[in-house]
Amino acid sequence: MIRFILLQNRQGKTRLAKYYVPLEDSEKHKVEYEVHRLVVNRDPKFTNFVEFRTHKVIYRRYAGLFFSLCVDITDNELAYLECIHLFVEILDHFFSNVCELDLVFNFHKVLVYLILDEFILAGELQETSKRAIIERMGELEKLE
Repeated sequence: MIRFILLQNRQGKTRLAKYYVPLEDSEKHKVEYEVHRLVVNRDPKFTNFVEFRTHKVIYRRYAGLFFSLCVDITDNELAYLECIHLFVEILDHFFSNVCELDLVFNFHKVLVYLILDEFILAGELQETSKRAIIERMGELEKLE
């Protein structure tokens, strides 16, 4: 199960956070700080999987953004690494080469959360087809 998803820049500013387990606001800030310190200081020659408390953090860096997932210790790391890549590909489709500024200035569209909700439901992967997600997002855009 996915515990939370974080998109953070190199300075530690959280650009997107989605929690699938209840946490207090103070605990959320503490977790975001700890995860950022964990992934930003990690040597690039090491794997993108690291133990975090009693869970695992799977992360990937795209340009200046770190995409991090916290999952159960027994979950498949490679599946979640592909999940991050799928998320980035879909964001690229809608924002034409997504960058941090797209997330900051287009945040009012709530598009990023809709995309996330299309393939992750209640902390579990639901849809892994890029084509199906993009088609569904197109249908949602027509409703607006």
